[in-house]
Amino acid sequence: MPIKHSALKELRKDPGRRQRNQAVRSELKTLTRQLLGALEAKQPDQARALLQAVVRKYDRAASKGIIHSNTANRSKSRLAVRVNRLA
Repeated sequence: MPIKHSALKELRKDPGRRQRNQAVRSELKTLTRQLLGALEAKQPDQARALLQAVVRKYDRAASKGIIHSNTANRSKSRLAVRVNRLA
């Protein structure tokens, strides 16, 4: 157990942060799967709309430090290429 008071408080705050970060990552995966489903169903309009939502989520997660910014950029780029290839 930590000795310092501030370390004890951080220990109490960690589970909430972990839960929040997992929720954001899960939502990213869900939106990405929806986008890939729209691509497989050959629905370019829906895919473009979903791409905007996915990009917004990735940017937000990267700015909050939930995922690394390079990971977000790589994922956004790969998804954008697939959407543009469909059009």
